[in-house]
Amino acid sequence: MTPLAVHTWPDPAPARADGHDGLLAVLIKTGDASAANAAAMADADVTTSGKARGGATQPGGASQAAGPQRDAARHLIRAAARQALAAMLAVAPETISITSTPGSPPRVLLAGRPQTIGISISHEGDYALAAINLHGPVGADIMHIQDIPDWQRVARDYLGPAAAAALAAIPAERRASSFTSAWTQREAALKCHGLELGEWQTELPGRSISLALPVAGLLGHIHIGDNTA
Repeated sequence: MTPLAVHTWPDPAPARADGHDGLLAVLIKTGDASAANAAAMADADVTTSGKARGGATQPGGASQAAGPQRDAARHLIRAAARQALAAMLAVAPETISITSTPGSPPRVLLAGRPQTIGISISHEGDYALAAINLHGPVGADIMHIQDIPDWQRVARDYLGPAAAAALAAIPAERRASSFTSAWTQREAALKCHGLELGEWQTELPGRSISLALPVAGLLGHIHIGDNTA
């Protein structure tokens, strides 16, 4: 399947690709002055503190640190998501709010009313991404390529036997990127279904779509729908 082109906000959105109707992924560099200035022009969103998931001991966990920088990143990516969604729906950005509560994925409100629009947010280092699905739930995850020393154990425990076997068959020079891709695919699926990261149990229904990210070494996936999507 064609990867989903990612909108580097506040640049113009890329053209929609076939098979991706109703989907949008927005990437910001949280320390980018242009993104910060654009966010300052957007109305403040309605959020409560807390994060749905995360584990500092897992791949990508170093990017999960809390504090003022993380709070600023949360504000920036939500502002960017509101602006992008407003353009998709042809409504004023101030009519859109994104709410979140600890242990639950973010929700989109339009004029104060809950919507079936799905949204998922992922942070990695200096970058944050928001994925939007106009037609239902979505999960998203991004991660810089990491060379995990004990990748065999991590893959077996968290990605499942099929993924572990596939990674073992990949040439060593490609394994780090392949592991990172498989990890983001699993994380996105878990987020789509509102599940915490845990040891492998089973494949999750839905459709995974890779992200065409414009940052070298940054990989990601979104996950939507069910097996009939």
